[in-house]
Amino acid sequence: MEGVAPAVSLFRSRASARFPIFVAADSGAARRSSRKGRSRVSRRTLETSPPGAAGSSAGRKHGSTETAPRQSGITRVPKLGPAVSTKRAGRSKDPHISLEVSHHRAVAAVRLLRIEKGKAFADLLNEKTNDSGDNEMGYVERTLGFRTRYLEDRDIRLVTVIVAGTVRWKRYLDYLIMSLCTEEKMFREMEPLLLQILRIAFFEILKLDVPAYAVVDENVSLAKAALRPGAGNMVNAMLRKLILLKETNSLPLPKIEGDDRAQARALSIIYSHPVWMVRRWIRFHGKDDTLRLMNWNNSDPHFSLRVNTSKGYTRADLVKRLESLQVHYEESIMDEFVRIREGMQAVLQAGLLKDGMCAVQDESAGLVVSVVDPQPGETIIDCCAAPGGKTLFMASRLSGQGKIWALDVNKGRLRILMDAAKLHSLNDMIHDIHADLRLYAKETTAKYDKVLLDAPCSGLGVLSKRADLRWNRQFEDLEELMCLQDELLDSASTLVKPGGILIYSTCSIDPEENEKRITAFVKRHPEFAIQSVCGYVPAEFITDEGFYSSNPTKHSMDGAFAARLVCSILGAPQGHN
Repeated sequence: MEGVAPAVSLFRSRASARFPIFVAADSGAARRSSRKGRSRVSRRTLETSPPGAAGSSAGRKHGSTETAPRQSGITRVPKLGPAVSTKRAGRSKDPHISLEVSHHRAVAAVRLLRIEKGKAFADLLNEKTNDSGDNEMGYVERTLGFRTRYLEDRDIRLVTVIVAGTVRWKRYLDYLIMSLCTEEKMFREMEPLLLQILRIAFFEILKLDVPAYAVVDENVSLAKAALRPGAGNMVNAMLRKLILLKETNSLPLPKIEGDDRAQARALSIIYSHPVWMVRRWIRFHGKDDTLRLMNWNNSDPHFSLRVNTSKGYTRADLVKRLESLQVHYEESIMDEFVRIREGMQAVLQAGLLKDGMCAVQDESAGLVVSVVDPQPGETIIDCCAAPGGKTLFMASRLSGQGKIWALDVNKGRLRILMDAAKLHSLNDMIHDIHADLRLYAKETTAKYDKVLLDAPCSGLGVLSKRADLRWNRQFEDLEELMCLQDELLDSASTLVKPGGILIYSTCSIDPEENEKRITAFVKRHPEFAIQSVCGYVPAEFITDEGFYSSNPTKHSMDGAFAARLVCSILGAPQGHN
């Protein structure tokens, strides 16, 4: 259904004992609870300020509104514990710990503020031993002026849902917030923290269907505690307006009418995507597919786990562990993979990744490895290897015979790759090269049986999992990326043995980053010929030109592209290993 919010498996409001805790095991339960709660908006809260008070708290300019991360959570609704964790902060009388605010909302607001400033954590603090938890709690205290308790797993899930959803729907939310301001200047000059609190509240009401009384009370309390009473009054007044507009089905959304540009602008607000992206997709994919694609990007992502066969595990072993954790799964078209829609945090806490039993990897990336078709005894170089998912998968398919060189310009990410190789018992087969591919290709005389160039790209095929990318990418970036892709392709081609294979791949669905790059490359390098991927991947993923292509709306997985290029024996420069 178009424009429907992503389903949420868990939500709880418990900042104070004034209101009951709300838990929904599914989106239907959330909606049922919401209907019961809409008429129960706290009289005390809603009468705090008159409707006209919405403009009383304007402050500093909030700056840029572009960026954000996104993640998954757990399958089961956990048992409800005490309102304040006793693990670390405890039921402390420490005056710096505020018991009057919703702790997961407070952390979500600060994380959103950090995202706005470009200093956000890319991953949630799922592991208890991760010191970044202390770092983030310290940042929360410095930003808000008070401490929150350390979050339990269920609270981290709520932070995940709120942050990912608020970022994903940011353009839509900002349009409505600005519509309810008395004037546009009020929105433009709104304090950054106040804007984040409003975004959270609007998202909860419009996309999570959290009971209105809980949203109003909790977010008004947060604004008052973190800013001042007047800020709470403003939040209260604007949420009153929003609730009324929602209940009367009169939200001030733009109409999809006018010329192509005007329609794209309206769609970009309703589906919360950049205008340039919407126009480009309509041009390449048509309006209907564009709507389906935006709905996919706005939905909860599913994740895939690849079992580590190099340590002797099978998919049956992984399935057994998932069943013991009560994590629901679906088997994949690929033998080494299973899909999970929820339960990633349970997988992390159980140590399945730490123990090297499996790795998080989308099937679209696994199919790229199928295009490479690693065979025992081959020498392979992965030219932009980090973070290493494809490198590890390729190594696991060599059956202990052959070598893989992992090259990357980022030393830190390369180190993480090698740590993962050790965890997966593949470190004897993988050798790292810290270098810029363009310089390495000029200096080395080494040649390889297969060369994989998983090129830097726009990432337009993975927006379901990376909500931040839609706001980080600009149209101008594509031109720079295409120039870089051409340079890297030219460099990678010099590493291929006569008769060897060059594989070019991206996680983009943009034809100019994919098919057109290959067409241009073959014109520059007549010694390479396109080889069909037929026989390497299922027929449904093969294009008319013989390329591999996965599409989110057609295949229910990330978008990706790959091409096989065979180097003719006569035309290739000679070399050695």
